[in-house]
Amino acid sequence: MLNKLKEKKLTKKDYFVVSSLLFGLFFGAGNLIFPLHLGQLAGHNWGPAVLGFLVTGVLLPLLSVLAISITRSEGVYDIGRPLGPAFALVFMVLIHATIGPFFGTPRTATVSFAVGLAPLLPAGSTKVALFVFSACFFLVAYLFSRKENKIVSNVGKLLNPVFLALLALVFFVAFLHPLGSLSTATPTKEYLGRTSFIHGFLEGYNTMDALAGLAFGVTVVTAIRSMGVKRETKVAAVTAKAGVFGMGAVALIYLLLTLLGVQSLGKFKLSADGGVAFSQIVNQYAGVAGQAILAALITVTCLTTAIGLVAAFAQDFHKHFPKVSYHTWLVLSCASSFFFANFGLETILAWSLPFLMFLYPLAMVLILLSVFSPLFKRDSYVYFFVVLFTVVPAFFDMVATFPAVISQSNFGKAVYAFQHHYLPLADYSLSWLVPALVGLALGLAVHFYKEVFVKTQASEMD
Repeated sequence: MLNKLKEKKLTKKDYFVVSSLLFGLFFGAGNLIFPLHLGQLAGHNWGPAVLGFLVTGVLLPLLSVLAISITRSEGVYDIGRPLGPAFALVFMVLIHATIGPFFGTPRTATVSFAVGLAPLLPAGSTKVALFVFSACFFLVAYLFSRKENKIVSNVGKLLNPVFLALLALVFFVAFLHPLGSLSTATPTKEYLGRTSFIHGFLEGYNTMDALAGLAFGVTVVTAIRSMGVKRETKVAAVTAKAGVFGMGAVALIYLLLTLLGVQSLGKFKLSADGGVAFSQIVNQYAGVAGQAILAALITVTCLTTAIGLVAAFAQDFHKHFPKVSYHTWLVLSCASSFFFANFGLETILAWSLPFLMFLYPLAMVLILLSVFSPLFKRDSYVYFFVVLFTVVPAFFDMVATFPAVISQSNFGKAVYAFQHHYLPLADYSLSWLVPALVGLALGLAVHFYKEVFVKTQASEMD
């Protein structure tokens, strides 16, 4: 009772701070490329596509922070803890490796390169230039993350508003003088008809923000608690209210970028990725000078993101594997990121999607189970059955999405045949959904049976 009385009533300023934290956590310059490319892919069928994208790119990340607050977790490891320490550790390693040195961190360098430097280079020099650029990029990231340095966060706080202002200017000019029509842009085959929503939903995986929310959402929750809010339900309520504004701003930017991508088809062909499209659009409206300024800002903001990612990777792995020093993990993170960055943005995206096809379903069910865990007292049986019935179909979706070297192998073809014969929604890369619901039904049945059995035993003893 005393704790409830002591809880502070938050002001509008407090809510603004939390909204800003949520916005800063989930909006990154590196994610600009995905809604832009989505717009080019979806064409005039952009409406359902962007709704699907916002579910996995905005709503799910917010739910991941709610999951952290409701379960009082400190990160990914605690979210997976109901399934045992071994699962929790493996899940944590997979999440951090994906948003870190395997895909997420290398992407910060390749997006900066694709948007800023690549369009200005002569043909044939891209590989050498990417090697030099990424080496300098991750050397700077390493030097700044060796020690906690407030300069980096201050630079980010200063440049992010400038970047957003320039982005707003691009939006203003682009919608004042559109490159094409929203109603006549031709969608690709995948985005025709009712499948547009599903493909937008899957495209949202690329943001990796739901995974990032599990890894870093505790910073938002900690900030709310430091304001005097203690109860889990109140922390979750504050997160949800602040999320309407913070994540609403992210959703608005994603929507406008999608529309920008649709309109760009009036002037440009479908690009290989959103980085190319963004560079073309900015060059069209602002010329080389404007493109250079925006590219420089994107590079610096992506660099601040990279510094945070390599430091977080090193800190978390040192925490769980203390025999290896923080600096060793840091070197490993930077070196791995540099190595994978040199495969180029298009290759990184092609190989990251299969892993996201595996991890995102697991993350989704764990997030939703955590959010609704008070209803079943965080019973490990419910977690067990849902994850058990999700993991195998998600693995099948991963194999089917790999580049041809794996998906068209004998093993890949066998998996594809089995998946499409026995699992509903396999055509939409959602073969995990129905089994997950079956697992949920079984888990809840076991939970409520235990509840009734325990009550019956207790009454008999009385």
